[in-house]
Amino acid sequence: MFPFKVLNQENIKELLDMRTVIELVERAYTLKEKEEASLFPMVFHEFVPGKADMDIKSGELVGANIFGLKLVSWFGDNPSKNLPAVVGTVLVLDSRTGAPLGIMSGEFITMMRTGAAGGIGAKYLARKASEHLVLVGSGHLGPYQIIATLMSMENIKKVTVYNANSFEHANDFCKSIKDKLLELLAPYNDLDQEFYDQMLQRIDISFEATQDIQQATEQADIIITATPARKPIIKKEWVKPGTHISCIGADMEGKQEIDENLFVNARVFVDDVGQAISVGETEVPYKKGLIATNQIEEEIGSLILGKVAGRVSNEDITIFDSTGISLQDLLTANYLLEQATEKKLGLITTL
Repeated sequence: MFPFKVLNQENIKELLDMRTVIELVERAYTLKEKEEASLFPMVFHEFVPGKADMDIKSGELVGANIFGLKLVSWFGDNPSKNLPAVVGTVLVLDSRTGAPLGIMSGEFITMMRTGAAGGIGAKYLARKASEHLVLVGSGHLGPYQIIATLMSMENIKKVTVYNANSFEHANDFCKSIKDKLLELLAPYNDLDQEFYDQMLQRIDISFEATQDIQQATEQADIIITATPARKPIIKKEWVKPGTHISCIGADMEGKQEIDENLFVNARVFVDDVGQAISVGETEVPYKKGLIATNQIEEEIGSLILGKVAGRVSNEDITIFDSTGISLQDLLTANYLLEQATEKKLGLITTL
């Protein structure tokens, strides 16, 4: 008989805030770098090619005494059935006994930790004076990428949004984005009024949709790509010296958002080398022989710990290939279990 906790989406949204998730994701990266955490092989299966699939990302965090997995499925026809297209579940277990500690909805965790990763890439690799953020993609991940970047970068004055398939969607996104950002900031109205007021000023900036991705790229200081693209949207010749790019969307073999030739002279950091060259944005340039593993500067945990320099000049083009690793989800989920216990939230059951 093993008691364990079950948390639903409502519990998770009550307990989780972006500033905390940024700290947790950074810790996950650094535990990996310290060899206090490891990834297990990914599992991917397509039920119906291009219409329904699933993947399992799993790992162990020795530093937190946990192991576990996140299973995410995508069923493209679900919205027509009034169901979400993406369904995620996170399972956390005690690495000292194998006993289950908790199971919970994974959708909000995924959005938050993925947003945090994009912001962390900018925090450690973008020029501190960066003012112009370009977001490629106006889907559900967009608000999380923006709020994490605004938390990490003090000088952003403009956000330009591009959707390769629909200018109208990007325009609607920009019209409603401040309301969504306010929702993500709401916890701080009670937790930290000073920080809340500071962030209210940071989101009081220009949000504009564009149909001209070339012009937007040429003017960008930071670019975050969060799309399911399989052909590059950003071309090398458009990217000015000093630009930072956080690549978020490529998490499956064959996905690609930026010109592979950008990798030749850029300073490249990844969350996990193995995943990056097999399913990440680094996959295409690696398989084409444009970059070797020894040309990847380091995994980002090394950068966070100060073991390696990130940007060495204001002219550097930097890339962070964030494939998404299970350690982000597991450490966040473990934090949620601790908070839920303290605040008496969730359901306790037994196996």
